[in-house]
Amino acid sequence: MSKQQDADLILKLYDLRREATMREARNWMFTFNPTSVQDVIEVLLGEHSGYYRMVMSYWEMAAAMVNKGAIDEELFNETNGEHLFVYSKIQPVIEEVRTLFGSPDFLSNLETLVKRIPDSEAKITAMRERMKKFAAMRAERVANSQAQTVGQS
Repeated sequence: MSKQQDADLILKLYDLRREATMREARNWMFTFNPTSVQDVIEVLLGEHSGYYRMVMSYWEMAAAMVNKGAIDEELFNETNGEHLFVYSKIQPVIEEVRTLFGSPDFLSNLETLVKRIPDSEAKITAMRERMKKFAAMRAERVANSQAQTVGQS
C-alpha cells in the first residue's frame, strides 16, 4: 500500500475518534485508573461500560490493522500516541482480565503493537507520571472551585 493510502486510513481512524460518543468515551478514559480486575468489573457493570468497551475495541481494531500490515506501523506510531496511553491504563490488570474472562487474546493486538515501540516501557512509565500530574491538577482545580463556591455563600 502507498504512503498516501496509509495516511488516508490513519485520517479515517482519526475521524472515528472525533465522533461525539467516542470523544466522550475517550475523555472518560482519562479518569479510569484500574488497579485491579475489580475496577474493570465495576466499570463493565456500571454506566461507563459502553465507554470502556468502545475505547478498548477501537484501539484493538486499529492495532490489528497495523499488525496485519494494512497501515504502516512507523507512520501510525508517529501520528498517534493514544494507543500507548490506553495500554498504559490497562496494562497493570490485563493478565487478570484475560484470566477472569477466559479471554487470553484480550487486547493482544494492542499489546503487540505497543511492545514493538522502541523504549515502550519507559514511555509507558512517563505516560503514567504525566497522568498522575494531570489527576493532581484536576483535583486541585476542583478543590479551588469548591473553595470559591463556599467563599461566595
